[in-house]
Amino acid sequence: MMITARIAKEEGIWWSAHCDIAGVFTQGRSKRDGMAMLADAFESLVNRPGFKVTVTVLGGDGSVLVEANDPAPLLAIVLRYQREMHGLSLADVARKLGASSRNAYARYEQGTTVPRLDTLLQMLQAVAPRMALAFVERSPASPSSGVKKRTRTVR
Repeated sequence: MMITARIAKEEGIWWSAHCDIAGVFTQGRSKRDGMAMLADAFESLVNRPGFKVTVTVLGGDGSVLVEANDPAPLLAIVLRYQREMHGLSLADVARKLGASSRNAYARYEQGTTVPRLDTLLQMLQAVAPRMALAFVERSPASPSSGVKKRTRTVR
């Protein structure tokens, strides 16, 4: 699982690093430092031995990808932040999902369980209806990668 974030040059020497969907904001003295601080911020929030985050440049516009070696805690940060930002309790989300107990959803927010894709879509609809789930390549396919790029026009 990867989520997007942004790195931007601010006035003076600071670079801001922010991931709006997870509510993570930090800064550094260079672009590289900002990216390192963003990874550190996620790792500090999760605070689990062995949990590592990698931040890579996505494009020239300051977009970066945040990827973790374990997707469950990364997803947990997003779900918890979105629920809180939308003023929902665990019971509210459980009710929206049609669950009789809030404990099942709470396990996703604790990062102990990874949901199936259909469950993840339902949870996102419940906690953040405007959020979209997208599938993107990690990096553009190169001729040497052995991957053929196909395009398809839909009319």
